[in-house]
Amino acid sequence: MPNLNISASKLLVENLSLFNSLDQDKGVLDLACGSGRNGLFLVENKIPVIFADKNRTALTKITSIAGHDCDVWHKCWEVDLENGPERRLGNEAYSAVLVFNYLHRPLFPAIKSAISRAGLIFYETFTVQQPNFGRPKNPDYLLRENELLQKFEDWKVIEYFEGVKQKPKRAVASLIARKP
Repeated sequence: MPNLNISASKLLVENLSLFNSLDQDKGVLDLACGSGRNGLFLVENKIPVIFADKNRTALTKITSIAGHDCDVWHKCWEVDLENGPERRLGNEAYSAVLVFNYLHRPLFPAIKSAISRAGLIFYETFTVQQPNFGRPKNPDYLLRENELLQKFEDWKVIEYFEGVKQKPKRAVASLIARKP
């Protein structure tokens, strides 16, 4: 596959080596993937990915970017994570789950159960401080203080950050944790 020059999350890029310890047969779920930039970065690094989003157009574009002849498998899953019947993600179906810039609190239990033992969660999204810098402003889409850390308190936390990041300026919480 050609170098796609993907602009993936710094959290993912700096911790790519963590994927070496995972069962590649289960693949990584890129949840609410949008344009797929994070999952495409993994595919480019020979890590199998399942892209999940409700936007069919975005999923079609991901398939065209990843290409049908790449040497790493990828799948696209059109799913409405908030209203669809497929809200359950399956038990221990994935070696890791990526969630970036997305928050739907009722999914936390499903996300946790969908990750295999010793699997990883990479989660980064906006906090209640974000309205100081721009959108989103709706508190339903903003993590409360330490909320992300509390949701995974029974997991081994590898990295955690909560505060303001630059370029662009935004208020986020970031977590990498390993399931026991």
